[in-house]
Amino acid sequence: MCKVKIDGETLTIEDVVKVAREKVRVVIAEEAKKRVKRAREVLEELVEKNHPIYGVNTGFGALSTVKIPREESKELQMNLIRSHASGVGKALSKETVRALMLLRANTLAKGYSGIRLETLETLVEMLNRGVHPVIPEKGSVGASGDLAPLSHMTLVLIGEGQAEYQGKIMSGKEALEKAGLTSVELDFKEGLALNNGAQLMTAIAALTIYDAENLIKTAEVATALTLESLLGIVDAFDERIYKVRPHKGAIVTAENIRKLIAGSKLVQTGEEAVKTLHRPHDPYTLRCSPQVLGAARDAVAYARKIVETEINSATDNPLVFPDDETCLSCGNFHGEPISLAMDFVGAALTIVGNISERRIARLIDEKLNNGLPQFLLHPKVKRGLNNGLMTTQYTAAALASENKALAHPACVDSIPTSANFEDFVSMGVTAALKAKQILENTQYIVAIELLCATQAAEFRNPEKLGKGTRKAYEVIRREVPIIMEDRVLSNDIEKIKKIILKETLLKEIEKEGIKLN
Repeated sequence: MCKVKIDGETLTIEDVVKVAREKVRVVIAEEAKKRVKRAREVLEELVEKNHPIYGVNTGFGALSTVKIPREESKELQMNLIRSHASGVGKALSKETVRALMLLRANTLAKGYSGIRLETLETLVEMLNRGVHPVIPEKGSVGASGDLAPLSHMTLVLIGEGQAEYQGKIMSGKEALEKAGLTSVELDFKEGLALNNGAQLMTAIAALTIYDAENLIKTAEVATALTLESLLGIVDAFDERIYKVRPHKGAIVTAENIRKLIAGSKLVQTGEEAVKTLHRPHDPYTLRCSPQVLGAARDAVAYARKIVETEINSATDNPLVFPDDETCLSCGNFHGEPISLAMDFVGAALTIVGNISERRIARLIDEKLNNGLPQFLLHPKVKRGLNNGLMTTQYTAAALASENKALAHPACVDSIPTSANFEDFVSMGVTAALKAKQILENTQYIVAIELLCATQAAEFRNPEKLGKGTRKAYEVIRREVPIIMEDRVLSNDIEKIKKIILKETLLKEIEKEGIKLN
């Protein structure tokens, strides 16, 4: 049986996707269990010696000057979770909650948080048995971590709050009981260990990055299909060009497009284009697509490195260092690395959508599309009575414009909290949520380009398409027939978006022996 092992060191974005979407079982590595136990032992020894430790025998935030006696430590941790469960708005999706739970469990398994092993094991079993806390989407400023969302997660662990179990919303206590689990009474440091960290923004980031990588590949497929439908010029994709300006993303994008159009009878060289189109090269949306999509690739690759570092990091405060038998206060909960990375991803995907929308506009405009019918109207239907794909560009334009507003960076903002004690925050969840929305908008834009490019290919003869683009055409045509008379186009767009989400297009192209990097 497939399972994901957590040890605080080796979790990947692909693992997160498996657990979040495929509900793969999670197990704690034996070495991680030993580290968790040892950290707890050291923390207990420090508490017995009455060492002053933030959040263990003191209050929180601006209240950290208040000393808390040992006999009140359990109440302190329970109150922390209850008071910080102040999120608002719609509930997070199940896949985001599952990713959040996995990431919190993984950072605890690293062995620097001082949590009891049985508490960690209960959190993992909640995940395995499908007890999903109901967590409001908003309320985190991204330091001290995602306090409100993680507190809502922890409420269910202690038998409070609400949870989804087997498709029904119920109390956390009832959900645990139905799943055969017992609620946890938090001991010293455990509330802080559970709600102090950047796991919500990182959960959203991990899923968004995975989808963004697939979307950029899909955008390359759409670009290749548009290139052929517009009788594009292949010179701009020549390998030699990218050796003299060797940005990795551009090299990969150009190579992918060359693979997709291999064998095409529609594209032409610059020399041929001078005779047929009376120009030696194409407009930027075609000619510069490797430079643009490649830059987006590089941005997402950067974000992947940041996120995969984060998901295997210790992020709460204070941290226990068992080898040195000490406990140190720190700022590892601060979400700035993820906030900046996700603003970068949001900007990159906005650009992917922008250039796709411009290619859509070119495909439907008879003044720009090299002889295709206006709005890609089929010649057998009455022009004027039918509108063709005219308004698909309206939708793409609306989405592209919304993306531009969303792309304003969240990471540059900060509002002090906790009576100015927590005086610089990351707004990381805002950055992650914006990037996620931009991703969805851009998936729709690329779906529209695929719809238009497939329709355009009908007028060029699909048999003349390259090997990869021909397969893309066939996959889309299985779901979306040629557009003759006017029909509701939103249904077609949704079908193609679903093909993108399920990676059907990329998988089918790969079956043809075309591996897109």
